[in-house]
Amino acid sequence: MEKATFGAGCFWGVEAAFRKVKGVVSTSVGYMGGHFPNPCYLDVLSRITGHAEVVQIEYDPQLVSYEDLLAVFWDIHDPTTLNRQGPDKGEQYRSVIFFHNEQQAEAAQQSKAKLQVSGRFERDIVTEIKQNSEYYLATEEHQQYFEKQAKR
Repeated sequence: MEKATFGAGCFWGVEAAFRKVKGVVSTSVGYMGGHFPNPCYLDVLSRITGHAEVVQIEYDPQLVSYEDLLAVFWDIHDPTTLNRQGPDKGEQYRSVIFFHNEQQAEAAQQSKAKLQVSGRFERDIVTEIKQNSEYYLATEEHQQYFEKQAKR
């Protein structure tokens, strides 16, 4: 199994999209890329921690490639809006790919460059591509949030 970590706005919808991908074994939501240890949801929401809301994915590379996961990432959000996705505003909603190894870093850079020149977007892509850092798991109430709401 391998890991991938993406930030593309509110982590609830991002997680729901990746959970539908064949080859994704598990997902969790949490926070990465900040400077504040052990942040909680309200800390991140207050915009004092520097973290992005992210989805961490465990996937089987025999069933789904990292490039396939990147295609899902690009499709589920607008990578041209800085610190914003839809009505959600703030650095915690930024578009970011946290790579776990050099192969992921290279694949992410290549896919971003290819998409930038594709003409799909009128504006420049602002997605950050960064080395993964400490991952802080969000509380249980945030995990698979949409699935839990559908069961109510």
